[in-house]
Parts: sequence; C-alpha cells; structure tokens
Amino acid sequence: MKNKPNVIICICDQLRAFEVGCYGNQVISTPNIDNLARNGVRFEHAVSTDPVCMPARSSLVSGQYARTCMGALGNASVPDEHGRPIVASWPLQERVHLPDPTIAEQFKDAGYDTALIGKWHIHPAPEIVGFDYTLHPRVNHRHTGQDFVENGGPPQLVDGFSVDYEIEKVLSYMAADRNNPFFLYYSISPPHMPLADAPEKYLTMYDSNDMPLRPNVFVDGEMAYDEHWFKVYLWDFLYYSQKLPYTLDLPEGFDLRTLTALYYGLTTWVDDMVGRMMEGLRANGLLDNTIVVFTSDHGDNLGSHHRFNKGLLIEESIRIPMIFHAPWLWEPSVSSSQVAQLIDIMPTVLDASGSPIPDHVQGRNLSPVLAGDSPRLDENWGFIETTDGEIGVRTPTHLLGRLTSNSERGAENRPNCFYDLRDDPYELNNLAGTGEQEQAESELDDLLTAWDQNTPWMN
Repeated sequence: MKNKPNVIICICDQLRAFEVGCYGNQVISTPNIDNLARNGVRFEHAVSTDPVCMPARSSLVSGQYARTCMGALGNASVPDEHGRPIVASWPLQERVHLPDPTIAEQFKDAGYDTALIGKWHIHPAPEIVGFDYTLHPRVNHRHTGQDFVENGGPPQLVDGFSVDYEIEKVLSYMAADRNNPFFLYYSISPPHMPLADAPEKYLTMYDSNDMPLRPNVFVDGEMAYDEHWFKVYLWDFLYYSQKLPYTLDLPEGFDLRTLTALYYGLTTWVDDMVGRMMEGLRANGLLDNTIVVFTSDHGDNLGSHHRFNKGLLIEESIRIPMIFHAPWLWEPSVSSSQVAQLIDIMPTVLDASGSPIPDHVQGRNLSPVLAGDSPRLDENWGFIETTDGEIGVRTPTHLLGRLTSNSERGAENRPNCFYDLRDDPYELNNLAGTGEQEQAESELDDLLTAWDQNTPWMN
C-alpha cells in the first residue's frame, strides 16, 4: 500500500478560468496556482458539467452527469417544517443521490484513508458515501460565524474565518501518522459570495480602477449593473435572510469594477490556501508521492451579457481551471487540444493510482493526455446541462446549445446557440440557424442529440 500515491482534489467555489494568472490574467495574483500549473498539466479547455454547486460537486464525486447521479439539475431542495422548499445546508442521512459507488468509496475499497475537509453541499452525508473523516461547515456561503460538523457530530461554532480553520485541519491531516495512503477532498468556499465576509487584506488588495472587464459586460455601451445581485455578492445569506435590524445599502459608487476587485481578492485568498496546502505536503515529505488536482465547480458570470451568478450555458459559467500536478508522474505541459470535464477527474485519478475504474463512471480517463501519449482522446468534447433549461456541447473550438422541452425530458429540435469560439470568444455572434458553418453545427447537434437520448436519468 505504501507505493500507492496519495490523492488530493482541491476544489474551490465559483472560480472561472479567466481570473487565474496561468490562464492569461495579467492583473490577478495567483502565484501558487500558477506554480501548480507550471509543474503540472493544465487543461486550457475545462468545463463544468452543470454550472451550479450541488450538481457540479455531485458529478465530480460520482463521475456521472447530474441527471444520472441526482435525477435533477440544480441545488435540489427539501421541505422545511412548513413544507416550503429550501436548499438543504445540512447533509441528509439518506442516500437520496449518488446511487453508485463514489470516488471516496472506490479509494476506500483500494485501501485508502479518505477524508473531506471543507464545503460539501451534496445531499447524502459524506459519512455514508465513503469518507472516513469529515469536517464541513453546517451552513454554505458564509466565511465567519460558522458552525462546523465533524464526523457527523453536533455542530461546533468556530472563531475566525472558516477558510483559515479548514486549512489548519488539512495540515493536521497531512501530518498524521498512517499506514495507508490517503484520498483528501479539500473544498474551499471562496471566491463564492459573500465577498464582503473576508479578511481586510483581501478586501483591499485590488484597486477597482485596475480591473479588466470582459467586453461582453457592455451591452449597447452600458456596463452591467444590478443592485440586487451586487447585494447578493456582498452579503449572500445575510441579504437573503430579510431578518436584519438594519438596511443593507451598497457603498457609494459601487459598480462592476468594485465587485470584480473583491472577487479578485477572494481568489487570491484561495491561492494562499493552495500555497499552504502545497507547503504542508512539502514539509511532511509527501510532495513526491501525492497527486494534486486543482479545479472549481463552475465559473461566475460577473456581468457578462448583463447576467450574474452562474448556471448559464455561456463561457463565463462553464469554463473552470483544471490542473493535474504530479511532476514525478507526468511531465509539465499545457493541453490546448483536449476538453476536460469534472466527471473526468474520478476515472483519471483512479487509474493513476492503480485503482480500477468502475463501469458506472461516465467520465473519461485523461491519462493518455497527461502522459503525453496523445494530444487528445477520441471523445474530445464536454457536455453541459443547466438549470436554465439548456443542454450543450463544448469542443476546443465551438459551443452549441439547445433549449430543453418543458413537457418532457428531451431537447427541442434545433439549436438555439452556436458559437465559433476561435473568432468569437465572448459569444457575441450567434451562428445558430444562419447557415454559416452548417456542417459543424449539424455534427455537433447530432452529437448532443445522441448524448441526450442515451444518458440515463436517475429515477
């Protein structure tokens, strides 16, 4: 067992690829993620399978699309004491989702110690889907005043910032004596809102005047602005609760550049945690025998097309960073030819650790690309489903989408969007139905149709 590599999946929340240095952003400071990429394999084209928290995370740990592992495409709700639907923040002691063995269960069967530290936001409790040690916040989307649940026990209030508390637990876990290799799912909550709930260092790190904005945040020359969404980004659960003795007003002059500066600050907060995680591996002599995967569950619209949050079939929602770091196993490189998906992580790290890939996994093993044996797999695309009523297929060069039918689980007959991302990276020129690139549109439409018809739904 000692020859088997440790495996860490480090996932943050709502970080789009465009706001990371190694993906071309020259303003933001992400030296630790950049270093991970410099010594690892970075996928230029990585996409979320469903750009919302619960389905994306459920897909990652199951290796299956949300329709198959959840039977739903959003943050599935449970009723409160009055029968009203609420999004559950506390996991259920019932396996309502993830019917097939998870990545944690596969590693556990292979003799690994398994652990979750950080945000969970998946319906079945982590203890019942393969995790030996668990520590997660009870409430999603707050960085202070947080209750933590350890090994399914009663919640315990933790002082200070939850992000700092979690990394200390990660470092302690790495330092523990053990006879077995470990699989660690380390989940960092930022840069997901509330953006105002963070250390002052990160809130003041960036000057709003220096913020680069994507051209598609301007519509008819007007920069995106939405008071409601700005308040959600700043305060999230506090704003939604409507139980405050005071009114939450936006700071004077608050605009999209101000919001983006805060988003950058919390992204650097994530980067600092990645640095501490890697230093922990180094200090404990684990660096040369640990596979580290860094990614995010989905992106953030941040005003593109005058839309906010996530959940859409657009680049800002679906594009995520994805880096595989194991220099002792794979030569550092950048994959610009292969599309990678969240569901590909499970089969890839199982194979890299010498563990079998179960038949129920729908993701692809990216090992040939990581090893440099091939620049791309035969299946070189990513499928996306959204709560906004679209399904889509993303290739290295194009994105095609269709609206889903309201009356049945199936797609409408014709694409509603088709973009050539080589010439139109900001999706300003919809080619669907125009006759331009007709063959490419038809081929992708057939591909999407076959996937939609052949990918099963969980009952």
